[in-house]
Amino acid sequence: MRLTQLLLAIIIMTASNNATAQTISKEQKKAEKTFITHADEALQIMKQEALRMNIKGAGLVCFIPGNETQSWVSKMIIVGATGNEGYNFIAIANSKASEMAETLKNSGSKVRPVKVGEFDYIGGTIKKIDSGYLLSTFSGASGEDDLAVANKGIDWFITKFK
Repeated sequence: MRLTQLLLAIIIMTASNNATAQTISKEQKKAEKTFITHADEALQIMKQEALRMNIKGAGLVCFIPGNETQSWVSKMIIVGATGNEGYNFIAIANSKASEMAETLKNSGSKVRPVKVGEFDYIGGTIKKIDSGYLLSTFSGASGEDDLAVANKGIDWFITKFK
């Protein structure tokens, strides 16, 4: 009897999870494949820009399907260091992306009060594409330098979605 109840509970939980999963259109699936195909190259472009600028840190690119944030696909790269004595570059890059995922504006845009978990740092950029949003962040230097690295990656990356 207990095994039957357990199996029934698993079936119900699985059905509930599948029912609430985001439905992705054909165009969004195509864009996700484009993201996966080119994300590593975009990150390499960001890495080369960071090395050219002589900075270390963490870079992140994300794709959000649709017109509102329900999910994202992301890829990250480390350029020389995950952090230093006082800063976790990976956490900061993700905080910038999380802020953008909620506001759909560049990080540090001050379009609303800062929430717990956000730093309000500049260094992340977001671009609307036909099937969703493309995000790029970098953390490891000043906000202006981080933004320059993020922009280098997204400016190249966005051309793959046209």
